[in-house]
Amino acid sequence: MKFIVKKNYDEVSKAAAEIFIIFLQNNPKAVLGLATGSTPLGLYSELIKAYQEGSIDFSEVRTFNLDEYVGLSAEHENSYSFYMKSNLFNHINIKKENYHIPSGTEKDYAIYCAEYEKMIDSAGGIDLLLLGVGENGHIAFNEPSTRLYSTTHIIDLSEDTIKVNSRFFQSIDEVPKQAITMGIGTIMKAKKIVLLATGRKKTNVINKLINERYITTEFPVSFLRAHRDVTVIVDEEAANFHNDKY
Repeated sequence: MKFIVKKNYDEVSKAAAEIFIIFLQNNPKAVLGLATGSTPLGLYSELIKAYQEGSIDFSEVRTFNLDEYVGLSAEHENSYSFYMKSNLFNHINIKKENYHIPSGTEKDYAIYCAEYEKMIDSAGGIDLLLLGVGENGHIAFNEPSTRLYSTTHIIDLSEDTIKVNSRFFQSIDEVPKQAITMGIGTIMKAKKIVLLATGRKKTNVINKLINERYITTEFPVSFLRAHRDVTVIVDEEAANFHNDKY
């Protein structure tokens, strides 16, 4: 696991963008795994800029998003489908049939989750996966638990996650209580992973990720310690703890 500390959020976004830009230049048919939330916005802005400047081309790129809220339609302003189109897809030349975002309005999720996994497998798996990390250590929507699903599944969101995500809604009561998410096994099969974390609220989780060595379902991000190619990029606020490596 490689750790990179940058001065601030903007520098984290640019460092992440450099990795994605070089990767796409070398792999124009890459399969990307994409995240949502506030953290990736700077990265997506940098990728749009690189596309507009002609540095990268998304015409043959395929993408799979990590998750979506159950109960929100693709047109809902707080859905991750709406987020991705507003913040990336509508501004680049990716083909509509080449991006995939889990549906929040399926009737039979057992069938749908299996189909989403098959789509990822049929694409050859994910080449480069973007992750954020929750304050409780969740990646995608894989919440701390006594056991974790390995493949795409429906998850009950923790009270902590609902509270944190309520900032995107009018009230906490509007936050969906469930989500569809890639499982830990799906994430771990990605060939390369980039994880971003910024701000003081992520200090504890980054401290734990760096300084502890065990892998546990109670701290889902710890599974990344077993992956062969992970780059963690954080700002100085998130890295504001004592560690002999720095």
